[in-house]
Amino acid sequence: MQLPPPNWPIDFRITLLRATLYVLFIGGIAQGAYLEAVYLPSVRFTELGFTEFSQTLTLASCCGLLIYIRQVLKVWPNVTLLMLAFVAASLIREQDYFFDEFVADNSWKVLVALIILPSIGWVVYQRRRFIAEFAHYSNTFSFGLFAGGVLTTYIFSRLYGRQIFWRAVLEDNYVRIFKDVAEEVIELLGYSLILFAIIELLLLALRIRKAHSV
Repeated sequence: MQLPPPNWPIDFRITLLRATLYVLFIGGIAQGAYLEAVYLPSVRFTELGFTEFSQTLTLASCCGLLIYIRQVLKVWPNVTLLMLAFVAASLIREQDYFFDEFVADNSWKVLVALIILPSIGWVVYQRRRFIAEFAHYSNTFSFGLFAGGVLTTYIFSRLYGRQIFWRAVLEDNYVRIFKDVAEEVIELLGYSLILFAIIELLLLALRIRKAHSV
């Protein structure tokens, strides 16, 4: 059953509270990256450092919330399936070092394919329902945040973290750590925006269920 979003506005005070919490979260990850640089010199900005761990935790949280929205609240199941496949693939991609080290080279790619291909296939099969759901979702604050997170993580961080760029900036003082820090911290920012988007989707899904249970 297609569930359109409720029409009543969100209270300004609640919006302000959520915005404040998001600002504090962003400030927290920025401070965490600073403390990682100061107090964790042996693992800073590696797979065992604060930034990489935070990326994993953020993506895992996104997966859990999306599963709840889709399986429990049952709101926009095709849209949330595609989002879940995307986020889960990103989570696996972030563990590529461990898969390559302890399983087999490029084994993470197999897992990503096993998630992405069936999900896309199902969405294509259910394309009419997906389009109807997306027509609602694309007009939400959550979608804007999600799109911003994807662009930040997968476009801007890659371009900003290019070695050629940092060699041009630092010239003879170039050290790879500058490139790694720039790319990883911006990736974490992008993942945080995706988390905020899914939190907003969760709150919207709760409102939708409430509206249709009255």
